[in-house]
Amino acid sequence: MFPTQYTNKMYLLLLGSSHHSTPIDLRERIDFVRRGIPEALSRLGNIAGIREVVVLSTCNRSEIYTVCEAPDTTNCALRVFMSSFHDVPESELKSHLYSRTDADVAQHLFRVVAGLDSLVVGEPQIVGQVKDAFQVASEHGHTGASLNRLFHCSFAVGKRVRNETGLGEGAVSVSYAAISLARKIFGNLDTLRALVVGTGEMAELTATHLRSQQVRHISVANRTPAHATSLAAKVDGVAVPWAAVAEELTLTDIVVTATGASKWILTRPQIVEAMQPRRDRPLFIIDIGVPRDVEPTVGDVEQVFLYNIDDLQAIVQDNLTKRQSQVNRAELMVREEVNGFMTWLRSRDAIPTVVALRRRFEEVRQAELDRLAPKLASLPPLARSKIEEVTHLLIEKLLSTPTEQLKSARDGHEMTADVNTLERLFKLNSSEQLPNPDEESDDNLDTRNKSPRPSRVKQR
Repeated sequence: MFPTQYTNKMYLLLLGSSHHSTPIDLRERIDFVRRGIPEALSRLGNIAGIREVVVLSTCNRSEIYTVCEAPDTTNCALRVFMSSFHDVPESELKSHLYSRTDADVAQHLFRVVAGLDSLVVGEPQIVGQVKDAFQVASEHGHTGASLNRLFHCSFAVGKRVRNETGLGEGAVSVSYAAISLARKIFGNLDTLRALVVGTGEMAELTATHLRSQQVRHISVANRTPAHATSLAAKVDGVAVPWAAVAEELTLTDIVVTATGASKWILTRPQIVEAMQPRRDRPLFIIDIGVPRDVEPTVGDVEQVFLYNIDDLQAIVQDNLTKRQSQVNRAELMVREEVNGFMTWLRSRDAIPTVVALRRRFEEVRQAELDRLAPKLASLPPLARSKIEEVTHLLIEKLLSTPTEQLKSARDGHEMTADVNTLERLFKLNSSEQLPNPDEESDDNLDTRNKSPRPSRVKQR
């Protein structure tokens, strides 16, 4: 469990890997889903200095988002954790991991949710994947005010980009990119047969795209027959028994695998055998499973063309070129939203100082009211209540300007300078009885429109 109060300045820290920095074989080995995300969250929560944490694990990325006390120390701890949790030597991981702090964390996550960092720019699946990751962490008690705000802001950014740019129009997923690759090789697909192995989300998307391209015949295979039957019905295809896959390989032109199985479902000997009766008719295989479903040496077999997720980069580049004007608009939106989030985050650093300043002013106010109590005793209750109200409102007005200045600090250095000045001038001790950030709101930094407190003028 995370502490109810933070006693030090908190920082955002991200450690991760993605298709930009890590080859597919290593991405398969550091997939958090294999070992279980709840288990990863539990172990991360026990690392000293980590106060909040979310683990994001998809086909193309494995990332850990944290709120921590000491970024450098926590960064080292996270690298050790990545190695031990996945049983991968640190020496193999080192060059493939990237880290971000504070504003760069927000920038990265906002770009991810906006679809700007995806393998295929603009693909919408990542939004749901990030929401699922955040929900798991939240339900297990691993998030607080900072990550809650960060992730909810990212969802708002993603929605804004989709609504205000053309980036999401015709956005393609990895599965659609796979079909695009098939069209580049075969041209029209309406005379071909296709076999889809798997019935998960990626397999269903691919089968749907095949159907939209008017593929002549679609077969669906899965170890669970009912799942194959269900997907086949959605795409006007035919479910085939798992044991019949070998026979289907001799008949089909396009094979798409997307099972996420832990071992090869198509091996080189199987493909060699399937190619014998085909009489040099080419076989096009797209392996979009992570981990991969097809043994890599299958691509060496004569007349077999094997592609995996990393091979889709050429299509990605084409999309980047076509959408560059929309990407630029989306990037501007991301930067605007990052600035807004960082203003909020910096304002939280000032909460203890603002609370201490309010406490100091209130102490002075109450001390003066207590000193004048004998003289005020003869006043009617309504007049004494008005004095209480006026003095309280006076303090709120006096605090308004320094509070707003703290909220609008341009960067962390300016915030620190302002905080230090206030603490020195008013001899504040903001480390005492720090408020719980999870229970604080922006009201702590807003002295406007406050209703007066109940009267504390002593009755005589």
